[in-house]
Amino acid sequence: MAKLKTADEAKAEIAKTGLTIAKWSIKHGLQPNVVYAVLKGRLQGGYGDCHKAAVLLGMKEGSIENEELRHAYVMVKN
Repeated sequence: MAKLKTADEAKAEIAKTGLTIAKWSIKHGLQPNVVYAVLKGRLQGGYGDCHKAAVLLGMKEGSIENEELRHAYVMVKN
């Protein structure tokens, strides 16, 4: 089981890619406002796009049913 990331750790990982949070969000098929809300703790990632964002950010364990997003999750996780 991988260690879950904090919001600060997730932000640092995005920064390492050279992308803004907004561009990272769009690249992963998410609305930037959803990703910002997950990072700020306003949304917990229970289901839908919030869930996808939290899983892709590494802040929540879970699966993503869309194959394209599952591939992105593997890239982020590694």
